Amino acid sequence: MKKSMSPQCGRCESKECRDGKDCFSQTPRHRPLYYNDVAKLHQAASAVEAKHYCKETRLGEIILFAKELGYQRIGLAFCIGLSEEARIIENILSKHFEVISVCCKVSGIDKKDFGLQRISLVKPEVMCNPAGQAQLLNEAETQLNVVCGLCVGHDAIFAQLSEAPVTTLIVKDRVLAHNPASAIYCQYIRRQFD
Repeated sequence: MKKSMSPQCGRCESKECRDGKDCFSQTPRHRPLYYNDVAKLHQAASAVEAKHYCKETRLGEIILFAKELGYQRIGLAFCIGLSEEARIIENILSKHFEVISVCCKVSGIDKKDFGLQRISLVKPEVMCNPAGQAQLLNEAETQLNVVCGLCVGHDAIFAQLSEAPVTTLIVKDRVLAHNPASAIYCQYIRRQFD
């Protein structure tokens, strides 16, 4: 059995790949990955990057990306904690596409049904249902699904089960006002990880 590589690109100081260096001699293996159904997505992503580099917000880029692909039906999988944000996003996206939105608590399944840990033992808790969100959007035949604040892990379940490509607009971070990158930029927060 061939030993798999363990790239550590995050530790690389030079990033010579930017200049075309194939540090791991993987170009022959990686090129074919872009000749299948990924090719259309990759071409659209590259077109948006080239035409709108540093000119558009992420929301703007999502709209441009979907238009580049000729998509008409967009799914919005959102966390109930970001309902207001989801309403605004849906209003904006609806100017360009048919939008099907699904809340994380869809179907109202009690956590007890699966023996899940609860935040509060006093009142009943409905579980997040990312598999159900994906199923409903699959049935609606969305062409691109946008994630808005799904919990860590729930976003992974949703992405795994979604038949349409998935992109993320908002990443949930309850402590840092949905800006998880600030944990990296702020030395005081970084100290928590030492």
